[in-house]
Amino acid sequence: MPGARAALERLRTHPALPLVTTPTPIQEMARLRAALGGGPRLLVKRDDAIPFGFGGNKVRKLAFVGAQAVADGADALVTTGGIQSNHARVTAAVAATLGMQCVLIANGTRQERPTANALLDALLGADVRYVSSREERNAAIDDAVAELERDGRTPFRIPLGASTPLGALGFAHAVGEMLDQGPAPDVIYHSSSSGGTQAGLLAGCALHGLATRVVGVSPDDPVASIAGRVREVMQGMGSLLGVDGAALAGARPIEVDDAFIGDGYGVPSDASREAQRLAAQSEAIFVDNTYTAKALAGLIAAVRARRIPEDATVLFWHTGGQVGIFA
Repeated sequence: MPGARAALERLRTHPALPLVTTPTPIQEMARLRAALGGGPRLLVKRDDAIPFGFGGNKVRKLAFVGAQAVADGADALVTTGGIQSNHARVTAAVAATLGMQCVLIANGTRQERPTANALLDALLGADVRYVSSREERNAAIDDAVAELERDGRTPFRIPLGASTPLGALGFAHAVGEMLDQGPAPDVIYHSSSSGGTQAGLLAGCALHGLATRVVGVSPDDPVASIAGRVREVMQGMGSLLGVDGAALAGARPIEVDDAFIGDGYGVPSDASREAQRLAAQSEAIFVDNTYTAKALAGLIAAVRARRIPEDATVLFWHTGGQVGIFA
């Protein structure tokens, strides 16, 4: 697309915290392919193996968002998510390494004995404040920001999932990392909810001139909702990269599969449990059974239904979340 070369240079030099210091592995999943009775070549990009903060896709986003917080002179990070939010856990980890205060607005009921991400939030020293529903989160963030400012602090507000144009730069950058490791896959499957990961992957593919399909599998919301968020984030990325945002958002089809939501976010399904078991028993790869496993279930279903050509290469981008197994 026009201006792609200059945009890639801007992306390469954009300030980011050194949270992802080496490329995450890309591994063959030959045993999973065999377990599915053949089909396309299957690879996995192991962002679950990022060492920082138990890893996952949020690390790539917060590398860019955290650098902006430092540039703005912030001394506190404020964000939101569910009780077992991977994003909240990584935000708390970033705050700890930067010596900042962290306030997390969690929708749900405080656990009597914290588990999984909630346990890690506590260990990281986050101030976790609870609200009863998703609808109450934004007002609670406003209150927390106002309180910190009254106390003389400089808070930096991070939207849900760090799925902002700035956060999405982390995955546009990650596409270049992937290409340094080998040829581009024909299809990328990943979990898509707040939209930032998919927006970044699509932008990165467009800027590199790739024909790769990017399929986001929803764990919670319908196609139109997620596709709209992805498009909005991509449009916002334009000004950061020096290209036309509308052209960037329209450069590639936005593919979202919402057939694997089951009973909703945080609720495992038969398909996600099977995907979790197959990944563990065939490849010793662990996925949580409510988020990443739903994306893997979408890939498994596509392979079984022969919707992907057998001569294709499919990359499953493991976005982490394995801490959730211990919830």
